[in-house]
Amino acid sequence: MEINQITHEIIDSAYKVHSTLGPGLLESTYQACLAYELQKKGFQVEIEKPVPLIYEEIKLECGYRLDLLVENQVVVELKSVDAFTDVHIAQVLTYLKLANKHIGLLINFNTKSLKDGIKRLVL
Repeated sequence: MEINQITHEIIDSAYKVHSTLGPGLLESTYQACLAYELQKKGFQVEIEKPVPLIYEEIKLECGYRLDLLVENQVVVELKSVDAFTDVHIAQVLTYLKLANKHIGLLINFNTKSLKDGIKRLVL
């Protein structure tokens, strides 16, 4: 499946979760529900996937985890915050670099309208 179609389906599923649950819940709730919706559609979804940090010749297991990795291509970072900050965007870009992926979605479920809580990031 083409990457744009995958991101479209992820966003479509996020809209379904948001319209059903609304804002104000924990990230872990949205994570479980979004993973469920994507798996129902037949996507391979890895939840809380560990990502090591490699510095020169050492590999550090520092506890970095991708919220969701969809089809081994799209990093999905979920938030339930008042607003995105530069740190949230930097976090996704860093995860993309560490995981050697090119497309990331930053989704904030704590918004009245989910369209205001979605950022597509490319590395």
